[in-house]
Amino acid sequence: MHPLISTEALAVALDGAEPPVVLDVRWRLGGPSGRQDYEVGHVPGAAYLDLDTELSSPPGAGGRHPLPDPAALQGVLRAAGVREGHPVVAYDAGDGSVAARVWWLLRWAGHPEVAVLDGGFAAWTAEGRPVDADTTAPVPGDVVVRPGGMPVLDADEAAAFTRDGTLLDARAPERYRGETEPVDPRAGHIPGALNAPTSGHTADGRWLTAPALAERFEAIGVAPDRPVAAYCGSGVTASSVVMALELAGITTPDAPAPLYTGSWSQWSSDPSRPAATGPNPG
Repeated sequence: MHPLISTEALAVALDGAEPPVVLDVRWRLGGPSGRQDYEVGHVPGAAYLDLDTELSSPPGAGGRHPLPDPAALQGVLRAAGVREGHPVVAYDAGDGSVAARVWWLLRWAGHPEVAVLDGGFAAWTAEGRPVDADTTAPVPGDVVVRPGGMPVLDADEAAAFTRDGTLLDARAPERYRGETEPVDPRAGHIPGALNAPTSGHTADGRWLTAPALAERFEAIGVAPDRPVAAYCGSGVTASSVVMALELAGITTPDAPAPLYTGSWSQWSSDPSRPAATGPNPG
């Protein structure tokens, strides 16, 4: 399944005999919960999943958004109607990076039939497509979570990756440079990492074309002969970097870019780990 689906294609699919499962994952850093927006209106038939409580484990040694427990994730996905071998479409209200977490997480869980709605909820409503406020629970699914479908890095592996590969930091430039740090213990970035802000993957809410993404990554410093991995603040928005690399043709579904799941929230909480500041990798 292609990582992206257009609003037009989703509308057609929802009118078909076997519509996809649609997951609304609207979320705001610091709240309030996106569930409030969902209850006001959402893509017809969509189920809401909360990033903080359903798509992550509680914050702790693994960072602010550690990977969820596989058994707990299986229960969450089944309650949302996710079925074995059946397509899933995720959307958010921003640049697609939270929906990309769902794309990454389902593939990690062994369910590759998943796509992100290009343009998200904003594009859907801007086109005058139907919205409803029905919060009836879907028919439970039967998905089986089989973790390990996507490669991950721990802190030591992320540090080592900068020696032989390209580690991309998905955060905003001012956080990468260490000029501000609104949520994590220390400012800066992992020494050797390059900045690839998630905001650069899209334009006017839509994902860039494959050639445009490839050109962007080349300008950042991604080389075809070096492996590439990604991290961000808490392992969420870096999922969109992994997805963008695949869209660009730099990686493939069979060999995706690894994700440092603990990301800066875990790295910066360990005083023994160095932090670089400024515009250069360090």
